[in-house]
Amino acid sequence: MRVIVLSMLRRFPRVKALLKRLRGSLFPFSGVSSNYIEMTCGESGAESVRLRGAWQANELPEKQRKLVDRQLVDYRNGVHIDVFDVMIQALRRLAADPSVAGSPMTVLEVGCSSGFYSEVFDIAGLDLRYTGADYSAAFVALAKSKYPALRFDVEDATALSYARDAFDVVISGCCLLHIPEYEAAVAETARVARLYAIFHRTPVVWGQPNKYYRKLAYGVETVEIHFNEPDFLALLSRNGLELLSTHTLHEESPDADRARGNAIRTYVCRKKPQ
Repeated sequence: MRVIVLSMLRRFPRVKALLKRLRGSLFPFSGVSSNYIEMTCGESGAESVRLRGAWQANELPEKQRKLVDRQLVDYRNGVHIDVFDVMIQALRRLAADPSVAGSPMTVLEVGCSSGFYSEVFDIAGLDLRYTGADYSAAFVALAKSKYPALRFDVEDATALSYARDAFDVVISGCCLLHIPEYEAAVAETARVARLYAIFHRTPVVWGQPNKYYRKLAYGVETVEIHFNEPDFLALLSRNGLELLSTHTLHEESPDADRARGNAIRTYVCRKKPQ
């Protein structure tokens, strides 16, 4: 029954979004992200400093993993999960690049949390060599316990220890939104990528500047940034990244002319020759 319901919700994303909002209003502290409070840019600076270590909280990994394990079971049973499908689709296309054909593609995921995307890639049968990196020692410890054959490192996304062009593909795994110095994180992603960079599940807005929120993530207080999309795309270009494709996971606009709106997208980029 669970598989059938999930498949139906995938076919009707507006119903899925409505049910998610209804659940959030009835149970404001029960979801992954809840209790959003919008802040000004000035307020976000002070809050970012105060909450800088939020994602290093020891209680986060197990809370997230409970949700992830349910998703992995569903995915193994053939349920389509959009955030997984988008990433698999992108990597399959990149693996066809003659520069990586004939040998496993090397992939770094920055913001890997417990490393569950390595299992997603395994379920999909992708031939690649995966490395995970996360700011949280607690997440990295859980990742190592779950996947002892793989490499996981404690890393700061704004100052990665890896060499230039160290990996064929670098995935920024839904972590930029929590990084006040996101411009430095984009630059580092571009630096250590040899061929491609993927910015997964990126919240963006248009017709308005960056939006800043204080929220609860798995019950832990943190800051979330929604990026002005034209500015974000310009930032990618300044760091030598050419946009290849955009995958929209969610989008809505309150205006008939779509002058304003918000979306969650995955951006797949090619590193320009230097």
